Formats: sequence, structure tokens, C-alpha cells
Amino acid sequence: MSATTLQKSAGMPEAPQVGDHLALDLLNTEARRQDQVVDYWATGEDVHRWLVRQGVATESAGNEIPTNLLVRGRELRDAVREAISARKAGGPVAVDALNQHLQAYQTSPLLQRDDTGGLALTRIRRGDGSASLLGPVAEAAAQLLVEGDFALVRQCEHPDCILWFYDRTKSHKRRWCSMTQCGNRHKAAQFRKRSHAG
Repeated sequence: MSATTLQKSAGMPEAPQVGDHLALDLLNTEARRQDQVVDYWATGEDVHRWLVRQGVATESAGNEIPTNLLVRGRELRDAVREAISARKAGGPVAVDALNQHLQAYQTSPLLQRDDTGGLALTRIRRGDGSASLLGPVAEAAAQLLVEGDFALVRQCEHPDCILWFYDRTKSHKRRWCSMTQCGNRHKAAQFRKRSHAG
């Protein structure tokens, strides 16, 4: 099935947050509607807004969004998609592209007092470029590749859906990105199939 890519347009909802993991929600910034792949990132502002929704970045009042944020965000998404798909398939994972993003992410440890007066070790980001903004996402993807249980990393079973999720259900039998979307579409299709057969 050939798919064309549509850019997010004004009035379109934000990317779905159904992945239950930051790296999988990154992949879900591309979705499928009918036969077309929808890219929820048309501008650097879209990427920044997504990072804020994920809790990775803060609103940047007065700060400029890096001009290369869209390009670097899409490059990261492609690298993560390739790595996760390979890991899920049991094949060798290409790490070079993801490592470029990880190496560009600069942080330093910082010892701080917490609200109770105790000590806490935190990390601060150096710089304000796209590497600083996307670094936590790259790191989350690397951690998923190393530590994740890939029996629980899944793509939605609906044939028209490309969304990923981490199955955190108690029974580990989740099949759909969202029961209210793809799960209900599947149930309705099965009902129609039974109705026409009978």
C-alpha cells in the first residue's frame, strides 16, 4: 500500500499520546489516516509544543526555537523508528544515527537541595539548541532499546494504524493503540462482518 505524507494543518489535533513511553510517543508523531501518513510536525514550533506536552521542555517565553529543531527532530524520529523496528524484529540495531543525537546532548550533574532540605542529584542541560531539547528523547529511546521488554513493545493491531505502545496492562494483552479508536473500529468491523454473514 503506497502512502503519501500529509503535513499537520491548522485545526488538526495534536499527536496522540498513547505510547506509554516517550520514545514510542515520538514515533507516534506520525500516524495514518486512511491511506495517508500524517506528520504532526510541520514546523519547529510543532516539535517544541510536543516536547512541552511530554514534559521534556518548558514554554520558551522570549526564547527562540532553534531553526534546525524540525529537521533534527525528524532525523531523531527516523533513527529511533529504525532502531526500534529492528530490535522488535530481533535483528541488529543500527546505533550510529541515534548515537549522534546522544553525543550532541550535553548535561552536567548538579547537587541541589530539595523541598525538604535534603540533597538531590539532578542533571542540567548545557546550551539551548536542538540537541539540548531533543536529548532527553534520544536518551529515553536508548534506554528503551537497552532495558525495555520488547515482548511488550507493540504496534497497534488495526491494519490501518501505525501507532506504537508499551503494553503496561496487568495481563499484557493490549492489542490497540486506543480502545476508543482502533479497538472500537475493529469491533464495529467484526459486527458488520457477522451481520452480513447471517
